[in-house]
Amino acid sequence: MQGDRSSWAIGGGVLLGLGVGFFFLPGSALALVGSLIAGLGIGLIVAALIAAIAGKE
Repeated sequence: MQGDRSSWAIGGGVLLGLGVGFFFLPGSALALVGSLIAGLGIGLIVAALIAAIAGKE
C-alpha cells in the first residue's frame, strides 16, 4: 500500500516502551521487558485503529 503508516505505529510503540523501560531498568530488568511488550501492544492497537479508519474512507 502506498502511504500506509500503520507499521510506523508498531515501531513507535516499541521505541516508546524501550524508553519507558530504561527508567525502570535500575530497579528490575523484567520491567524493561514488560515495557517493551506493553509498547508493542499499544502499537498494534494503534495500527489496527489506523487501518480501520483508512478502510472507511
